[in-house]
Amino acid sequence: MINSALSVMWHRQVIDFFRNKQRLFVSLVQPFLYLIAFGYGFGSSFKTLEGVSYIQYLIPGIVGMTVLMNATLSGTSLIWDKKFGFLRETLVAPVSRTQLLFGRCLGGATTSLLQGIAVLFLGYFLGFRIDNWALFPFVIITIFVVALLFSLLGTVLATKFDDMNSFPSIMNLLMMPMMFLSSGFFSVNNYPKALQYIVKLNPYEYCVRLLRRLISGVETNLMVDIGVIAAVIIILGFLGTWAFNKIEG
Repeated sequence: MINSALSVMWHRQVIDFFRNKQRLFVSLVQPFLYLIAFGYGFGSSFKTLEGVSYIQYLIPGIVGMTVLMNATLSGTSLIWDKKFGFLRETLVAPVSRTQLLFGRCLGGATTSLLQGIAVLFLGYFLGFRIDNWALFPFVIITIFVVALLFSLLGTVLATKFDDMNSFPSIMNLLMMPMMFLSSGFFSVNNYPKALQYIVKLNPYEYCVRLLRRLISGVETNLMVDIGVIAAVIIILGFLGTWAFNKIEG
C-alpha cells in the first residue's frame, strides 16, 4: 500500500506536467533565452572563468537554474490540490503522509530532471561540450538529487500557503537571490566579503559547484558539496514530514 501511494503520487505529478503543454514550452524557452542572453551577451566579455571557457562555466549554472525554478514551483500543485479538495482525499487515505510527500517531490524531481537534461543539450548550439562522458550517469543522478532538494523546499513552503497567486511571487522572491548570490552565472571571487559569506550559506551554490565539476570539469571540494546537499535534503525531509502531519485531513 505504501509503495503504491508513493508511485501513484509520482505518476500523477509526471502526467500533470506533460499534459500542460504551455508549461512544458515555457520551461524550455525561458532557460534558452538565458543561454542566449548570457552566452552571447557576456560571453565576449569573459575569455575564461576558473580555467574553462565562459560557455562551459555558464551551462551548469543554467541547468541548475532550470532545475531550481521548476522543482521549487512544483509546490504549486499542493496549493491547487488544497483548493479543489484532492489533498484532503489523499490525507484521509490509510497511507503514510511521508510517502505522499515524497511521491509528490519525486514526481517534481523527475520532471525537473528531464528539463535540466534538455537544457544541457540546448547548450550544444552555443558551443558547449560535456567534459567527460564517463561521468554523465553521475550528472543525471546529481541533477535528480538537486531537483529533489528544491522540490522538497517548494512543497514544504507550499504547506503554509492557500493562495495560488501569492505563492509564485514569494518563491520568485526567494529564488532570485539564491541564483544571483551564487556562482551560477559569474565567479563570486570578486564579491565583497560580506556577500561571499552569504554565498556560503546558500545551498544552491553547492549544487551549482557540484554540477560544474561533473559537467565541465571545474575543480571543487566534492565532499563539502555532497555533504551540504545531503544535509539540506535530510533537514527538508524532516520539515516536510512534520508539515504534512500538521495539515488537517
